Amino acid sequence: MIDVKVLGSGCPNCRRLEAVARQAAQAAGVAIELEKVTDLQAILAYEILATPGLVIDGKVVSSGRIPTQTEVEGWLRR
Repeated sequence: MIDVKVLGSGCPNCRRLEAVARQAAQAAGVAIELEKVTDLQAILAYEILATPGLVIDGKVVSSGRIPTQTEVEGWLRR
């Protein structure tokens, strides 16, 4: 199971990123454990400059934007 975290306050863009991540996992046929991280101190620990952020298996793969479903699928397949 792949560990996926969405970093952000819960704003509309954060919710869109969560939906994209779930859709990408389904399309890629991989199981994910998705966690929404809203605590500011926890978000700052990832050293991102803007939210929403996407972390896959402990590595920040995106911040400050909503990646495409295709991009997320590629990250999940690696």
